[in-house]
Amino acid sequence: MPLPTYDPARIETELQAHWQAENSYRAVEDPRRKKFYCLSMFPYPSGRLHIGHVRNYTIGDVISRYQRMQGYNVLQPMGWDAFGLPAENAAIDNQLAPSRWTRDNIATMRAQLKRLGFGYDWSRELCTCDPSYYRWEQWFFCRLLEKGLVYRKQALVNWDPVDQTVLANEQVIDGCGWRSGAPVQQREIPQWFLRITTYADELLEELQHLSDWPESVRNMQRNWIGRSRGLEIDFSCEDSGEPLQVYTTRPDTLMGVSYMAVAPQHPLARQQARQDAELAAFLQKHTHGAVNEAAMNTVEKCGRPLGIHAIHPVSGEQLPIWVANFVLMSYGTGAVMCVPAHDQRDWEFARLYQLPIRQVVYPEDGSDWDLEAGAYTAYGRLRNAGDFDGLDFDDAFTAIAAQLRRQKRGRERIQYRLRDWGISRQRYWGCPIPAVYGEDEQPEPAPELPVILPEDVVPDGKRSPLAGLADFVSLTHPDGRQLHRETDTFDTFFESSWYYARFCCPDAHAQMLDERANYWLPVDQYIGGIEHGVLHLLYARCFHKLLRDAGLVDCDEPFTRLLTQGMVLNGGVKMSKSLGNTVDPQEYVDRYGADTVRLYLLFSAPPEQSMEWSDERIVGAHRFLNRLWRIVHAHVAATPATTPDDTALATRRLIHRTIAKVNDDIGRRHMYNTAIAAVMELLNALARLDDAAAASRQEGLETAVLLLAPVVPHITDALWHALGHTEPLLDHPWPVPDPALLVQDTMQIVIQVDGRLRASIVVPANITEAGLREQALSHGNVRRHMQGRKLHKFICVPGKLVNIVLSPS
Repeated sequence: MPLPTYDPARIETELQAHWQAENSYRAVEDPRRKKFYCLSMFPYPSGRLHIGHVRNYTIGDVISRYQRMQGYNVLQPMGWDAFGLPAENAAIDNQLAPSRWTRDNIATMRAQLKRLGFGYDWSRELCTCDPSYYRWEQWFFCRLLEKGLVYRKQALVNWDPVDQTVLANEQVIDGCGWRSGAPVQQREIPQWFLRITTYADELLEELQHLSDWPESVRNMQRNWIGRSRGLEIDFSCEDSGEPLQVYTTRPDTLMGVSYMAVAPQHPLARQQARQDAELAAFLQKHTHGAVNEAAMNTVEKCGRPLGIHAIHPVSGEQLPIWVANFVLMSYGTGAVMCVPAHDQRDWEFARLYQLPIRQVVYPEDGSDWDLEAGAYTAYGRLRNAGDFDGLDFDDAFTAIAAQLRRQKRGRERIQYRLRDWGISRQRYWGCPIPAVYGEDEQPEPAPELPVILPEDVVPDGKRSPLAGLADFVSLTHPDGRQLHRETDTFDTFFESSWYYARFCCPDAHAQMLDERANYWLPVDQYIGGIEHGVLHLLYARCFHKLLRDAGLVDCDEPFTRLLTQGMVLNGGVKMSKSLGNTVDPQEYVDRYGADTVRLYLLFSAPPEQSMEWSDERIVGAHRFLNRLWRIVHAHVAATPATTPDDTALATRRLIHRTIAKVNDDIGRRHMYNTAIAAVMELLNALARLDDAAAASRQEGLETAVLLLAPVVPHITDALWHALGHTEPLLDHPWPVPDPALLVQDTMQIVIQVDGRLRASIVVPANITEAGLREQALSHGNVRRHMQGRKLHKFICVPGKLVNIVLSPS
């Protein structure tokens, strides 16, 4: 009788229908059970899943299934980060309402996720563009507004004068708008901010407790927060009653200042431009382009003298003040003291405009430094610094701070690179900011919530259509006042900063979060790309502390463990539609089945590493599943053994060592590729057993099926039943290794002679060093290489090797 054929499409669709009918993945709070909340960063509904999505969600699904088999009460939800500019741009291109485009995409991607067999609790599905979701962030914003934790002020933005819209930094291409091509201007317009800096110290300090986060991510956040100790110094300024204030973390270089620089938007620059047409033209030109620090660090440097001087607070020297395009008004005070001998950016500018370069810090060893090659930016000892000569950095910091403090020209400051989070966007497809204005233009919370975004709107890309909707903008307050609404919408990071908490209680209609949040939170395992290592994770951490301080959650941090998966490459580069090297996972699911795609993605590389897509290797994954299927069904069809199994003990040792290894690889190390490889080795050994070992083979195949269940849940369920089980595989406990079977009776020892490999022997695991010495020295190949020379030293590395060191001949 022929063996059954492996038919992944039938097996997978039937099992998925069963899961859906039985609500197999519905999570219910149960205080008697240990909980495990596993969450993958939810997707933007762009149209179809890409292979990077599938890799991310497969990793999360393996963790969830493994923890379920460990006995945990597992929550694994899914939802949609639905607002944002891509939907608005797609709607403009296709002349559709963004809501229709978004919801059509959600339907497509939901079906794809279900076809891949991910164990999501779909009863908790949420979509950030639904009023039932965003009404609560509007409610929370109003509470923050009342507490002064959000505020509105003028701020610089990139302004496209043709499209009449604000552009994100990444939408500015060579100083021009990405859509219109018009030169971008920097304008000051009202913007909303959240006081994330209030939590700067806590956000920084608690990073040390997030030991289950990648160190690279923690360092990224430390650098972004950028806590620094320095001096705020006042330089007197000609023709101005206000000092030119700067902040520096290197006060030891103060005596090396040779010029000052201010941003093009600095009041001093604007004041001088009133009487200098060329300077005014320069300022106008350099209000174009991006406003972020990274862009300014790489920009080709240029500047102009303002024709006025600052006075050095210690030496009294007159220092020329320049306007420079590398100084940002939005960072610090918009002015810097320039020390070209000790700052590479200042050095480049000084060389360009032939400004003095004065070295005052030298290497500790007293050597000189070639300033023709570049700035000396290391710490050292002061020279040519007047009263501060001979001091190192710490002593110079103390002495200079004390002198400036006495003169009332400086003070110590702790400063942060982190700035308050700009949460408003001048775009349509986003959550309306629930603020209203009366005649005095002072913002106040909207009188009724939610403020619903009109969805039957097709934007034209030139300005937010909300401003032109009279029914939306104008309203009457319950007290009779005529008001107008805010037409800005939230930055989409606002929605994604608390979705993890709402998943705990998405049907809480009367409040933002209820007691279920404290059952599930914090998230035990969070999975997502390293590209979210700073902003999303930092904003979510801040939002969580706001929720905590409002009494809505109990814990201090939202995510206990973090796993950042690598990219999927094609042809050695990241997949991109523009490069034409994308892979549609649905094509491979249709051809080989979801289990094959899942297995391939997990077996190709450790999760943190990037992996190269290979059609040949996915075929190999499919071959393995077919082989697993054949071995199980051939075993089931075989005649039961009637003779003793002489290999039983050895086989059982291999089975239980495999359990221990896979348990460690999946549960602790997240090394799914080595876990799968261990099961493959076990399967190879089981395939070599004859029918006399049917009982051992049965145990081995059951174990292999259980160990692969989190990775390939469909085929393993079918094989579990084929092996004679009637209960669902889904809730079967994870196998536990027998400690007695993990103890090795023998071990392999490598023998070296003068550090070179000469032999390998198998010895009892409990052998003494004397016994090992006797066996090693008596080995024929070892004796040949000793060639009558005397033993000088016998080095033993327990359980691994011995090295026989010979005396010189």
